[in-house]
Amino acid sequence: MKVKKAFLLLALLGLAHLALLASCEESVKPESIRSEMTQRAVSHRLYFSSTTRDFLWVRKTGLVILKDSNFDSFIADKDTVLVEFYAPWCGHCKQFAPEYEKIAETLKEHDPPIPVAKVDATAESGLGSRFEVSGYPTIKILKRGQPVDYDGERTEQAIVSRVKEVARPDWTPPPEATLVLTKDNFDNVVNEADIILVEFYAPWCGHCKRLAPEYEKAAKELSARTPPVPLAKVDATAEAELATRFDVSGYPTLKIFRKGKAFEYNGPREKYGIVDYMIEQAGPPSKQVQALKQVQESVKDGDDVFIIGVFASDEDAAYEIYQEACNNLRDDYKFHHTFSDEIAKFLKASPGQVIMMQPEKFQSKYEPKSSTFQIKDSTTASEVKDFFTQHALPLVGHRKQSNDAKRYTKRPLVVVYYGVDFSFDYRVATQFWRSKVLEVAQDFPEYTFAIADEEDYAEELKALGLAESGEEVNAGILGEGGKKYAMEPEEFDSDALRDFVTAFKKGKLKPIIKSQPVPKNNKGPVKTVVGKTFEEIVLDPKKDVLIEFYAPWCGHCKKLEPEYLELGKKYKNEKGLVIAKMDATANDVLHESYKAEGFPTIYFAPSGDKQHPIKFEDGKRDLEGLSKFLEQHATKLSQKRDEL
Repeated sequence: MKVKKAFLLLALLGLAHLALLASCEESVKPESIRSEMTQRAVSHRLYFSSTTRDFLWVRKTGLVILKDSNFDSFIADKDTVLVEFYAPWCGHCKQFAPEYEKIAETLKEHDPPIPVAKVDATAESGLGSRFEVSGYPTIKILKRGQPVDYDGERTEQAIVSRVKEVARPDWTPPPEATLVLTKDNFDNVVNEADIILVEFYAPWCGHCKRLAPEYEKAAKELSARTPPVPLAKVDATAEAELATRFDVSGYPTLKIFRKGKAFEYNGPREKYGIVDYMIEQAGPPSKQVQALKQVQESVKDGDDVFIIGVFASDEDAAYEIYQEACNNLRDDYKFHHTFSDEIAKFLKASPGQVIMMQPEKFQSKYEPKSSTFQIKDSTTASEVKDFFTQHALPLVGHRKQSNDAKRYTKRPLVVVYYGVDFSFDYRVATQFWRSKVLEVAQDFPEYTFAIADEEDYAEELKALGLAESGEEVNAGILGEGGKKYAMEPEEFDSDALRDFVTAFKKGKLKPIIKSQPVPKNNKGPVKTVVGKTFEEIVLDPKKDVLIEFYAPWCGHCKKLEPEYLELGKKYKNEKGLVIAKMDATANDVLHESYKAEGFPTIYFAPSGDKQHPIKFEDGKRDLEGLSKFLEQHATKLSQKRDEL
């Protein structure tokens, strides 16, 4: 009798729960939610789980709806569970929904039944974060609580087959394709590999955790290739000696090794990007040229410097040195080599020489058509690399978005902006203005000169104050430390450009600084710094300064704001200390030492040593953490706060 009463009570509770949901007032429950509840009541059944001590919505197909609050208790006693993480607005999820219902029905009939669940990852953000859900739908198979990624087709047949495989009592996860390296096996593995990618990571690092599944997927795919390309990892916190040896200063750090020699990894950090990049890296860094016509066409129609090494054979010692140098810069240049006597004769080169030639459109009477470097037995790859970088640019090259970061990083850089177009109809006009620049560039070999299309660099022209100049041709100089100089708008010719560059060389030009207005009242506990007052406040040699670079839209910055204000109040009576902040999106900082690549970025600029600020990186961004950091590095505090 008591048991019947208990079941009756539970049933009544379930009905009451439904009635409560259905009777919520308009002002409390929007129409969309009431509609969802009505739909759910039709398509689901409400069960009370004695395991989770909670009500579970279960579709008639057996599909269970899980939340943060009941997830762990639901899966705790189950060997295998299939889970879909979805977003209600996701088109792929909506398209997949009927198929997932079929999967739930099929696995419900399995002996024993295999639970199938789904989680709204936008509402249950804790679960989404825990299982590193970054796209929708994400499907995971939980084997005794441990996630097994599913990367196959999103069909009933494929998913059911994989789930049944994992559900077998004797199933164990396959070994990781990623090799684990320590000081005991590192040299043996790396020195023997023609190529291997190594990740130096920290177990606590969020970026490393996000990379881990992508890295393992790439490792599996690359290990199946012929020949395989191995991927490995090193716990840099446990293997400090290896981390120091390879200059690991952040996590994750990825390096490519070729027979033990380290090269920088500059590729993507997701599965397909890693795979494609490493396949390309596994090939030779230099392409063999066999026909003279290839050389002639590259020089005649090319858009970049043509680099070719001439060698007797692939067993030539000079060839090996050349290949090593090419590997160092393979992301920046296209390299070629030849064993052809005909090509060597055309280039007027002998075996062991490297030739660099600018394409015809960049050749001029002010510079040689080619540069030659002789590789000797004593030549190092580093010397060959230096030759590449020294002769990569013509006297006046074409600066574009595609080559800016690789070719035009040296400062000062003199840029002339106009409608640059080397196609047939506009080539003459483009070369006319370029010839004016060439006349000046020959007299200033210490500077880099380039032409740039005004539309490609519209934002840069705006920052120079030249967007509305009304002139067909404008010029500017990008100096050290982010400083910018604009030539006064006037009719452009070589004399005007020469006067502008000469004035810069003599230090007569003032840089253009993007700056908000100087605050009229700046007496609060946290000083506001703008572009025009940065040097006056932050670089004051007599004061310690803590400076926060923020962005108005940044959530982390908004969260920090009250803590930072309290910090300012705490130290407001310290005459030798300034707590300051600066909107880095509205003001220029013309000092390389104070880079803000993310927000908020905080530096401590000690008195007497403003060129070496200390970046706040490891502590908590709260009053206690910032106070500890400040007092650790302060030189001007009247006395430490913990002594007060």
